[in-house]
Amino acid sequence: MTNPKQPFSAVTPNKSLFSKLWFRVVLGLLLGIVFGFYIGKIGADNPLSVDGKEILTTYIKPIGTVFINMIKMVVVPLIFFSLVSGITSMTSAESFKRIGLKSVAAFLMTGAFAVVIGLTFGNLFHPGVGVDLSSLKAQAGSVAVAAPKTVSLIQIFVDIVPTNIFKSMVEDHILQVVVFAIFLGVTLNALGEKVQNVTDFCKSAAYVVFKMIETIIKFSPYGVFALTAWVVGTQGFDILIALLKLVGVVTGALLTQYLLFGIMVLVFARVSPLPFYRKMAEPQLLAFSTSSSKATLSTAMRVVNEKIGVSKSSTSFVLPLGASINMDGTAIYLGICALFFSQAYGIALDFQHYLILVMTATLGSIGAAGIPGGSLIMMGMVLSSVGLPLEGIALIAGVDRILDMMRTTVNITGDSLITMLVDKSEGTMDMDTYHDMSK
Repeated sequence: MTNPKQPFSAVTPNKSLFSKLWFRVVLGLLLGIVFGFYIGKIGADNPLSVDGKEILTTYIKPIGTVFINMIKMVVVPLIFFSLVSGITSMTSAESFKRIGLKSVAAFLMTGAFAVVIGLTFGNLFHPGVGVDLSSLKAQAGSVAVAAPKTVSLIQIFVDIVPTNIFKSMVEDHILQVVVFAIFLGVTLNALGEKVQNVTDFCKSAAYVVFKMIETIIKFSPYGVFALTAWVVGTQGFDILIALLKLVGVVTGALLTQYLLFGIMVLVFARVSPLPFYRKMAEPQLLAFSTSSSKATLSTAMRVVNEKIGVSKSSTSFVLPLGASINMDGTAIYLGICALFFSQAYGIALDFQHYLILVMTATLGSIGAAGIPGGSLIMMGMVLSSVGLPLEGIALIAGVDRILDMMRTTVNITGDSLITMLVDKSEGTMDMDTYHDMSK
């Protein structure tokens, strides 16, 4: 079979700054902030009887919604075919087993450590102390929040195995798709040449999906502009005032985790973290703008492979796996919010509660689907695990989107870091590419 275009290849750039995707995304973000701020201030009492917020909701937001829907359209094929392609690229069963165990162990450890960071910041800065829930309920009451689902830990383990893979794909049960894709990939490897046609089909399908996402992502500056304008214009900055301390604590914890990534590069990869930070700027900007790890996945895979030097097999297997089960930023956020509500309600937590929080927040970050707002649903599981009231979730719905931008940036950075460290430990990472700052 002829080798089609590599899935991580970038569009050939020209010398114009405006032609660079990251520049257009940043421009869309900045213009969205300015546009949303001024349009959102227009009230219905003006001579034209035009409500600025209604304009943003009716005409501007749908542009961003279309962009997100286009991404969601290819998320399941991306996860499925990239995982199968990555696993079947590992011809050695021992290699797959070793890399898989390394990846899962690293993801779980960093997730649990992220929760500990969140709990530490929550105990140091007490974001919920002084918050009057009764006075804020009226303000948060107008915010529509889906009723959180209480999910037991055992049920999470049971639910990751699909009963109908097609139903799982239709309903976006990503973890179930991951389990089936890994099972299929391992089975194809075991059968070898007998099913070579199926293996080749999955690899070709992965190339097709990446080409589709390459096309979709060109629309990202417009989607970013629309989503940012809507968020800023309809929510404004007033809602941040009441929860400013929470926002500050979450930001500080996420920044700490982000800096710890550099230390991990120094300690485990034994190289300078500067090339990693510099080359991750493009997927980080996209993650910040879209608030979706999976929306950023194809860009991150291209950067990790072409600019950081991680092998294609590790990129195709470890990074999609990380986007599905590793969300360090979300784990930090869930831990801090649990303490925020415990402090706001005056409910003391003991050591046993903290252990439960570490476990449930780690699994809750896995359960969050990697799409905007997913953490709000999993927060119900985290709060109920230690007996905290669930009604307070509405309080943070207004600022969740803004915090989601920062969380997602940390999420995709952590996924890419673990992928790099695993590949480095396997000796398959191209260090010349990593140190080449011209890429």
